[in-house]
Amino acid sequence: MSSTTHALNQPTHHILSVLVQNRPGVLARVSSLFARRGYNIFSLAVAPTEDPMLSRITIVVDVESSPLEQIVKQLFKLVDVVKISELDPRRSVERELLMATVRVPAEDRGQVVELTNIFEGKILAVGVEAITVSLDGSPDKLDDFEELLRGYGIVELQRTGRVALPKLDKEARLKAVKHGKAS
Repeated sequence: MSSTTHALNQPTHHILSVLVQNRPGVLARVSSLFARRGYNIFSLAVAPTEDPMLSRITIVVDVESSPLEQIVKQLFKLVDVVKISELDPRRSVERELLMATVRVPAEDRGQVVELTNIFEGKILAVGVEAITVSLDGSPDKLDDFEELLRGYGIVELQRTGRVALPKLDKEARLKAVKHGKAS
């Protein structure tokens, strides 16, 4: 079961894609708004977009702590916010990065390497008593990988938080392919 759903398959988290002006202090204003209102942020990722004047903040919010409409209204009050889109997990593409250092003796290291390969991850560093691995993919895939790594003894773990974009509709993808715009 995904961390974004509960037993009745109702989302407990919503993904907001917030387009903001790329200026110093914007992220601080957004995060302080959440802190002042007591809204819980499940994950947050930010980076410039294809337009260097804009940044996209992907915020996964806990809707149990506050109604989504209230969160959106408060965000729109911030001067630097240009656009807010709610991304339905069923109609969006989500990715996240996980890095973990696992304590594993040399004789068992092959098992962690094999597990990493099965999940299409990468070995980043190998030490005498530990190995550092990375994996990017859907949050569910990372949850499964993390759970299996725990059996070996995770020393350190870092996840980036989700980034997401709306899925392209099939008609738009076909047009892009016909016009040579898709790879």
